[in-house]
Amino acid sequence: MKFQMRQLEAFRAVAESGSITKAAEALGVSQPAVSRLMSDFSKSVGFELFHRRRGVLEPTSDSRYLLAEVTRILDRLDHLDDLRRDIAERKTGHIRIACLPGFATSHLPGVLVDFLSDRPGVTVTLEPDRPERILEWIIGEQYDCGITDGFAGHPATEATDISIRSVLIMPEGHPLTVKQVITPSDIRDEKLIHSRRDSPFFRRVERAFADHGEQLKSWIEVRQFTAACTIVSQGHGVSIVSALDAEQYRNKGLTIRPFSPQIDHRLTILRPVTANASPLVFDFIKAFTDSLVPFMAAGPNAPG
Repeated sequence: MKFQMRQLEAFRAVAESGSITKAAEALGVSQPAVSRLMSDFSKSVGFELFHRRRGVLEPTSDSRYLLAEVTRILDRLDHLDDLRRDIAERKTGHIRIACLPGFATSHLPGVLVDFLSDRPGVTVTLEPDRPERILEWIIGEQYDCGITDGFAGHPATEATDISIRSVLIMPEGHPLTVKQVITPSDIRDEKLIHSRRDSPFFRRVERAFADHGEQLKSWIEVRQFTAACTIVSQGHGVSIVSALDAEQYRNKGLTIRPFSPQIDHRLTILRPVTANASPLVFDFIKAFTDSLVPFMAAGPNAPG
């Protein structure tokens, strides 16, 4: 038994209005078209759909049972059409994001709030972890995108690199706040809080000191820039960190100054190379990239 969608719509319209004429007006078709749809539908189901009482078409006892199911089907189809429209307009869906721990508690939440503000049907899973784990998740297509650093490339991923400028942070009232730009020579005797020694960023910092004939004075080694920012904001040591992380601590007990030579912190946005990402994922990546523009040392570069 096969039914046409238009037959179901006409059946409901007649049952709700009690009139072929009113049903035709509601559906935007002619009265003969509605009559023909009802006749064909009645033949398909094998029983009379309506009887006339005092000039009004009323569902028969058999068709009342049918009407309840037809109404559910049409309501579900209406919902499906709404869902299709929301997807097309990128207002519904789910995004899975893996990121560095520092991002999960600093810059990214604000970006997500702005991104979701006009997308009430969109949900997000945000999972922080170390770079090695993020890469595993992206290769395995467990997440739609990953935000990481120190990325050396992998054939199973598509990567966009973004260079974030670095700055020198020091406690408020520190003697070096009188200087507008800080160099390695300025902080040769300062207790330096720095990123882990096996990170590309630390190697660039170490090279900058060596190029100036200075040796950095290591005090505390941390995995996350936010940890360095917290320590400095409490009045201890100095640190060279991403301008993005430093900004989260502005007016919270530390002073920010440009550092020379410029040392870039390279972030990478990863996607699985084989996955068909939804337009919503690309919208998020663009929103996240746009949020980084004020902190970029250079524009985003997507290597081929």
